[in-house]
Amino acid sequence: MKVLLLAAGYSTRLYPLTKNFPKPLLEIANKPVITYIIEKLEGLKEIKEIYVVTNNKFYQHFLDWKFNLNTKLKIEVLNDGTLSEDDKLGANGDINFVINKKNIREPLLILGGDNLFDFNLNEMVDYFKNKGENVVSLAEEKNLELLKQLNSITLDENNKITFLVEKPEKPSSTLYVNCIYIYTKETVQLYKTYLDQKNNPDQPGHFLQWLYPQKDVYGFLNKGNIIDIGTHETLEKARREFISSSSA
Repeated sequence: MKVLLLAAGYSTRLYPLTKNFPKPLLEIANKPVITYIIEKLEGLKEIKEIYVVTNNKFYQHFLDWKFNLNTKLKIEVLNDGTLSEDDKLGANGDINFVINKKNIREPLLILGGDNLFDFNLNEMVDYFKNKGENVVSLAEEKNLELLKQLNSITLDENNKITFLVEKPEKPSSTLYVNCIYIYTKETVQLYKTYLDQKNNPDQPGHFLQWLYPQKDVYGFLNKGNIIDIGTHETLEKARREFISSSSA
């Protein structure tokens, strides 16, 4: 299995903090957000290589981060060549960029580079290995208004997704998909088809919404907390609530 961390966005909602600095390198308890993710990945024996995709504006920032990172994992930082919000590839475009550039033909674990979580990924990876099918991470949100800004899913008795919609007006449950996906090697090759059909190049959830009617996708409820750092409010929440000593 290979791993892809998405870190090519321009994070305009966090201006001025991110006007000249990448969001995944913002610090929580004196450590960059993306470093916490790397530490979680160190516990997965299935990993062959980690790719961090970023843009030309922040490429050097991530090279400097990697140079100072203390890890045994093999990490490669990739530059998608974009310079601004106007010419960005979008998350799905970046995923396809990395798949093509590195000729990925293995299962792929995709994570948002700006998501803090306090659970380990071993159970989800084991679930994927046992199923042999696509698996996405689920979390629970009981605040209806917050859920309307996320997504809404329905699962069958085997935890297969039977319905998914982004930013629902009336959420069908308290569960939602967060930005941790494990896709089979067959599904990895569908990103090109998805983009060739002129589907939304941004937001990984749109690819999932396109995928589940044609390929089996199973939900896995990770037991723990996850914070998607997208606004000043969620950044402060992470700095206030996230416990750096959470189990690895």
